[in-house]
Amino acid sequence: MTDNGSGSAGGGGVRLVRVPDDRDGQRLDNFLLGQLKGAPRSIIYKIVRSGQVRVNGGRAKPERKLDAGDEVRIPPVRLEAPGEAGTPSKGLLAAMDASIVFEDARLLAISKPSGIASHGGSGISFGVIETLRALRPTQSLELVHRLDRDTSGLMVLAKKRSALTQLQALLREDHGAGIRKRYLTLLAGRMPDGTMSVDAPLHVGLRQGGERHVQVNPAGKESLSHFGALERRGGQSYCEVRIETGRTHQIRVHAQHIGHPVAGDDKYGDVEVNKRMRDQIGLRRLFLHAASLEFTLDDGEAYLLNAPLADDLREALDRLR
Repeated sequence: MTDNGSGSAGGGGVRLVRVPDDRDGQRLDNFLLGQLKGAPRSIIYKIVRSGQVRVNGGRAKPERKLDAGDEVRIPPVRLEAPGEAGTPSKGLLAAMDASIVFEDARLLAISKPSGIASHGGSGISFGVIETLRALRPTQSLELVHRLDRDTSGLMVLAKKRSALTQLQALLREDHGAGIRKRYLTLLAGRMPDGTMSVDAPLHVGLRQGGERHVQVNPAGKESLSHFGALERRGGQSYCEVRIETGRTHQIRVHAQHIGHPVAGDDKYGDVEVNKRMRDQIGLRRLFLHAASLEFTLDDGEAYLLNAPLADDLREALDRLR
């Protein structure tokens, strides 16, 4: 049985779906999310890694890029019946609505609050994408990129497939040529004047229990960050960071690598600094904020999108003397 349309999870048997032309270059996991409507990402990864999903008859990884015409074997997936999964809370819907900082015919940009995941899974029912889709049920919305759950700031979603394809292509360009990304952070200790560039490859490993842990490792992927001190307060450094690659936990691990970890980072940070920042200025989370994205789409339209520093971080910074 060969199917060319989008499907839904639930009953039926195995489906063989041919990748249409407009999905050329899409990741396998994202393609499956479109085919298995309502399936959490955790189930998508489970069926891919267990070998139940096949591409042209062979096993594939979730991040595999599909080609138009590929044949994808999709097993039946049992989901909760409509109504069982529930909906995002009114508070979460309101917070996501208030977080919108830009919108046009093809893009939607939000300033993501800290503590909200980019997408559901691993015990999280509703992330950014699920909540926004609930808020805008008649629109087509796709994540262009992701932010760590604890990181606040700018996230961009595509309302049109053409915009998604263009932006994902820009993200793949080397050395920040496609999309220029700027973050704001508070680093422990006094950073030197000028810009400190960190060119250190990063490797993602798994700890017991499946938790991701990233470290500088020659066998890792090329990673380049530029740290610049904006201001020094209370012996700490308020900095901007421009990254030319988008590796998992890149800023946090590079900051640790140069001996100036991000304040409030409970994974890669300094325990004593974190405690001091919590007691002195009320900083209770990671001080890392995605501040801006700058890019130009194929038709020549240039975008400079900004998300002001989150209120809790601004207030903590104001208390630091």
